[in-house]
Amino acid sequence: MIDIKFLRENPDAVKENIKKKFQDSKIPLVDEVIELDNQRRSTQQQADGLRADRNKYSKQIGALMGQGKKEEAEEMKKLVTEKSEELARLEEQETELSEKVTKIMMTIPNIIDESVPIGKDDSENVEIEKFGDPFVPDFEIPYHTDIMEKLNGIDLDSARRVAGNGFYYLMGDIARLHSAVIAYARDFMIDRGFTYCVPPFMIRSNVVTGVMSFAEMDAMMYKIEGEDLYLIGTSEHSMIGKFIDTVIKEEELPKTLTSYSPCFRKEKGAHGIEERGVYRIHQFEKQEMIVVCKPEESKMWFDKLWQNTVDLFRSLDIPVRTLECCSGDLADLKVKSIDVEAWSPRQKKYFEVGSCSNLGDAQARRLKIRVSAGKQKYFAHTLNNTVVAPPRMLIAFLENNLNEDGSVRIPEVLRPYMGGKEVIK
Repeated sequence: MIDIKFLRENPDAVKENIKKKFQDSKIPLVDEVIELDNQRRSTQQQADGLRADRNKYSKQIGALMGQGKKEEAEEMKKLVTEKSEELARLEEQETELSEKVTKIMMTIPNIIDESVPIGKDDSENVEIEKFGDPFVPDFEIPYHTDIMEKLNGIDLDSARRVAGNGFYYLMGDIARLHSAVIAYARDFMIDRGFTYCVPPFMIRSNVVTGVMSFAEMDAMMYKIEGEDLYLIGTSEHSMIGKFIDTVIKEEELPKTLTSYSPCFRKEKGAHGIEERGVYRIHQFEKQEMIVVCKPEESKMWFDKLWQNTVDLFRSLDIPVRTLECCSGDLADLKVKSIDVEAWSPRQKKYFEVGSCSNLGDAQARRLKIRVSAGKQKYFAHTLNNTVVAPPRMLIAFLENNLNEDGSVRIPEVLRPYMGGKEVIK
């Protein structure tokens, strides 16, 4: 969420930013929120004046009573009552205007970094760098669920009967591989100095609206009926929420955490044939990383975070590339984002396996995550990145480590987590 003071002083810059995100329908909101904010500030000034008058009159009542001027004191009491009634009306109006301002401010997109390429959607994202050499073997690579089924590693039919589409049973060595990847990713991040955390898997609505836009919330989150709770779509939501309404001492920054959780997503809309199987599902598990830091350090941490994911995938012999998300592909709270994509030798192209985002102070402003530096306080910057999400990671893993006889090679770094196995047959 943008600072209202910045919007007030730089309306043209905010409008230009909206244009860069191709959300022209939101441009009138800038003038609307400025007008509402002016009304709110005017109402606040009137209310402050009434409070001052009421306090002054209350003191005079005490003085008059002390002087035995009871009738004058009673008249003054009537005046105080009138002022109190008027003040109550203004306070109600002020609250209503504040709520309107906040609601609009939460729909106006954050100011994107000047380095972000301008584009309408993900088709205009820009490749930055490739890591590892993409390789296509001289034998045919089956679809990932076919590979798993031949290894007795997945049961989609039973999952459909139990929960519907978008779910699966992982079995045997494939299930073990799934857990091994999560455990390896956990230790990989701990070795890089991150603190391991298992967070709550449900969060309240004020945390949801603090970490994501309304559009994302509607498209992703499952609501628990009858309770003010939502199932998390990623542990980032719960992890950033950990710091809600807190003041962190500057010397305690940065906060670097890596978290494990299941993730639950509606995944609204139709998706292409390459997204069947376990590519896009309603329930999966993930290792995440988040950072809470000083504003001047967020760029540095952004580069460190996406590099962590690249390094992890390369340690598993999977070629990857980084892709800069263009302005139209950025969620409203994001300042800058880079996707990490893994190579698919079957499709002969890359596909997304993780996303690294710098949200500036947007989440911190919504959740009131502040930093104290002496007598000064300021909003922290928050960042997040996927370490690994095994469903998609399994696709890349199986395709890049498949042998011609249908067996799957286990990279050396993963073997301790697989009981020493070198291959899945």
